[in-house]
Amino acid sequence: MRVLVTGGAGQVGHDVAVALAGGVPPGGRRRALRGPEGPGPSGVEPVATDHGSLPVENRAAVLEAVGALRPHVIVHSAAFTAVDDCERDPDRAFRVNALGTRNVAEAATRHGAHLVYLSTDYVFDGTAHRPYVEWDRPNPRSVYGRSKLGGELECPDGATIVRTSWVCGARGANMVKTALRLAAGDGPLRFVDDQHGSPTFSADLAAAIVTLATDRVPGLFHVTNAGATTWFGFVRAVVDAAGHDPGRVEPIATADLHPPRPAPRPANSVLDNAALRLGGYPSLPDWQDGLDRLVRVLQGSRSAP
Repeated sequence: MRVLVTGGAGQVGHDVAVALAGGVPPGGRRRALRGPEGPGPSGVEPVATDHGSLPVENRAAVLEAVGALRPHVIVHSAAFTAVDDCERDPDRAFRVNALGTRNVAEAATRHGAHLVYLSTDYVFDGTAHRPYVEWDRPNPRSVYGRSKLGGELECPDGATIVRTSWVCGARGANMVKTALRLAAGDGPLRFVDDQHGSPTFSADLAAAIVTLATDRVPGLFHVTNAGATTWFGFVRAVVDAAGHDPGRVEPIATADLHPPRPAPRPANSVLDNAALRLGGYPSLPDWQDGLDRLVRVLQGSRSAP
């Protein structure tokens, strides 16, 4: 089974490629999240691309690459994910996230490949007073959220759409790395306590994506680590896990951020993994468990010669 992974240089795409090859991504604890279909196929051959080798917004390049490779599955994780930059440059956001997905979907349909598309909690407006299930109506408030919803709408019937949130991993920039860097300095760390979400760790997310991809399970799935917190609560947990004083982390309101962020953030983006649960798939580990594993990896990499 040949699996093309777009965005293979990113934290999710990289970990998906590692897991597809039978490895365990940094901070991971298992190779696949098996479900009711039983063991997945053996002999998976992942082919990971990055923006330099496959710019998904280039239709001709996508059609040529997919036509040459003839993958059985495409895991489409390539995206423009800088939320505030998307707000400043909406054309780029839609060109990559929506039109780019149209190109990948067209190529997948032409060559009979199953498409797995990685989406986001930002498709919701964050006004619900409960976790969002897969059957709730999206209502994105930001350019990023609208462009990723545009990508969802480009997916063909039978595709797999995976929405996730607050992703952190061993590669790339993320909140865990930011918190560790700030904790190594002096002074208080101020983070908002009125934005609620489910931290998700790319190694655990990759295991679930591999299962859904290799089993070619159609439909929309919310996939996050179990549990929820605020950014304030999350950073306190990061600082504590790293052996620093969590009391240095102070809560603030989103309205008190200075300067204010260009893109609006959903106040509540907690995702209920209802389709996984109701479909008989096991839950991802609790987010504190994933955090402890990632912090150990990151601290080990800093202490290595």
